[in-house]
Amino acid sequence: MNARRALVTGGSRGIGASIARALAESGHRVAVHCRADTSAADAVAAALPGSGHAVVSGDVADPQQVQALVAAAVSALGGIDVLVSNAGVYIHQPIASTSYADWQASWRRTIDTNLHGPANVAWCVTDHLLNRPEGPEGGRIISVGSRGAYRGEPTAPAYAAAKAALHAMTQSLAVALAPHGIAVTAVAPGFVRTEMAESVLSGAAGDAIRAQSPFGRVAEPGEVAAAVAWLASPLALWASGAVIDLNGASHLR
Repeated sequence: MNARRALVTGGSRGIGASIARALAESGHRVAVHCRADTSAADAVAAALPGSGHAVVSGDVADPQQVQALVAAAVSALGGIDVLVSNAGVYIHQPIASTSYADWQASWRRTIDTNLHGPANVAWCVTDHLLNRPEGPEGGRIISVGSRGAYRGEPTAPAYAAAKAALHAMTQSLAVALAPHGIAVTAVAPGFVRTEMAESVLSGAAGDAIRAQSPFGRVAEPGEVAAAVAWLASPLALWASGAVIDLNGASHLR
């Protein structure tokens, strides 16, 4: 049986790099996407188990670059079976201390990257799935959402709003694409220990962040990646439409 092929956006570090690794470990050939840091993406791809992995680049906030990066992934892998939309930005924008110009700019950048980007990548990958010779059945679209969609992000409201919309888009596409055999899901992590988060976790707020979960810690990237790898598997078809909370019981709904 041919190896399944996956595109992971934002795969050059943090959660995305762990997802790329988990998918490769489960037998996928992976296209590791980055916006611009191809050296970091190259290092991730080179360390993946198996062979036939690739690196693609482009800004998911730009619709033309989305088309190009999906086409590059299709060309490099010979097709795409699994899309993991992980690329995103988190911009602090407290409403009481952000200028009107900065408020607008941060909303535009966040929505373009965290919502329009996944929507456009999903369209391009779906178009590929529907038109490939073997047909679309078995395709998977998985988005990395956020706990913030439910509990709010007081200093980053655009981030929370975009993730809430991403969850809603996931459920809409799950219904639309089920007749084609494509499953669409999302995960909603809480705080995750990544390189970018290390300074916050090691600072004054670290203990309070860890205390949000009754486990007394934050997630490891691999714990998020393991859930994504299962959602990418053939056994996860019936999870389509689900948004799976991965927050260590730090926020219940």
